[in-house]
Amino acid sequence: MSINSAMLAGVSGLISNSSALAAISDNIANVNTTAYKRNHVNFASMITSQAVTGDYAAGGVTTSNQQFVSQQGLIQSTSQNTDLAISGDGLFVTSTSPTAQASEFTRAGSFAPDANGFLVNSAGLYLQGWPVQANGTFNVDPSDLSKIGPINVKNLGNAVEQTTTLGVTANVDQTTVVGAAAAAYNTGANSMAAFAATGTGTAPDATPVEFSVIDSVGATHKFALALEKTANPNEWNAEIYAVPATDVSAAANGQIVAGKVEFNTDGTINLATTTLFGAAGAAPKITLGASGGASPAWATSQGIAGQTLTFNLSKLTQLAAPSTVSLVTSNGASSGNVVGVQVDTNGVVSALFDNSQVRSIAQVAIATFPNENGLTAISGNAYRVSLTAGQVTLKAPGTGGAGKVSPSSIEASTIDLSTEFTGLITTQKAYSASSKIITTADTMMDELINIIR
Repeated sequence: MSINSAMLAGVSGLISNSSALAAISDNIANVNTTAYKRNHVNFASMITSQAVTGDYAAGGVTTSNQQFVSQQGLIQSTSQNTDLAISGDGLFVTSTSPTAQASEFTRAGSFAPDANGFLVNSAGLYLQGWPVQANGTFNVDPSDLSKIGPINVKNLGNAVEQTTTLGVTANVDQTTVVGAAAAAYNTGANSMAAFAATGTGTAPDATPVEFSVIDSVGATHKFALALEKTANPNEWNAEIYAVPATDVSAAANGQIVAGKVEFNTDGTINLATTTLFGAAGAAPKITLGASGGASPAWATSQGIAGQTLTFNLSKLTQLAAPSTVSLVTSNGASSGNVVGVQVDTNGVVSALFDNSQVRSIAQVAIATFPNENGLTAISGNAYRVSLTAGQVTLKAPGTGGAGKVSPSSIEASTIDLSTEFTGLITTQKAYSASSKIITTADTMMDELINIIR
């Protein structure tokens, strides 16, 4: 009967408004939760079939929950390098443990290293990404979750970088008087390397330019470039040798290469006629073999790998000014330990070492869905896949529609307290009104029962 349907409609109103109150309560409680997404209860009428013409039977109301996962929250700056926010679409891929399969997705990027060095957020979810390959790239696969893994920023060992390039900005005095020893100079026992090693031989006409060379295990060696003027205009004998000579297995006294360095009439170096590195015009580089290899090589006692050194002598000049060395440059770094972590907008996580080296570790994976709002919410401000969300696709940040990563930032909750408090008032009023339906229907039912008295 209509009175009974009215009472049931009132009950459905109580239930539906209770659900709305629960959603509002969750929203208000999570106003400060990182990257929390607002929930909203939508109401829909229920219509029952009318059995008797002219008689209306109430159907009541039903509800469905709506998530606003795709809504972007305000990005706020923090002081922690590993705090991450996504500017745009997508979610971080996470797992519940370092060994578990990636199956949780979240926008909550308050990540920090745990005791084992893994990046984990405040809900205990481990950040996933593509590990760096040997060639420094990342094997980005859009559909294979097994290609990603937890990102560890501590268990990396030490960082060592061999020296590969050396450069010098220097001048040798064009007015240098040719010494008597120049006529007796040779690249053997009477060399400048011999003078450096034994105090005998030919002394250079300017203080040798010294370079620091770092080997494959992070040890530092000293090489020297020495020059002695010849009787030919704009021509100098030149040698590169090791100090001490025992560091290399080369010609006598640690001499690695020897030849001529020639200059143009304007004082610039003439690399086309310079023979220091072999034939005239040869590339300015030397290759040292591994310890025990064919000369020139590192000494057997060193036990290290070979390496190639490329020299930049373009700023070596011969001017009528005192011989001086202005600048010596070289790359490479000796052994260093991790002292920090940085993340760029492309999601590349890098370790910072105390020897100034930066080593890429992994690239953060961003998951996108056809319908992010259809994901299934789970505890920890995270989500799991669902049929309504569609197939997950993994992307590098900033590619294929995925948002970029904002380092040292977190995403704020999308809750607007003024909206929630307004909804709280209207929900309370609607709940009270539904209860009035029940009490009114109850009164009318009592009146009907009292008819027979």
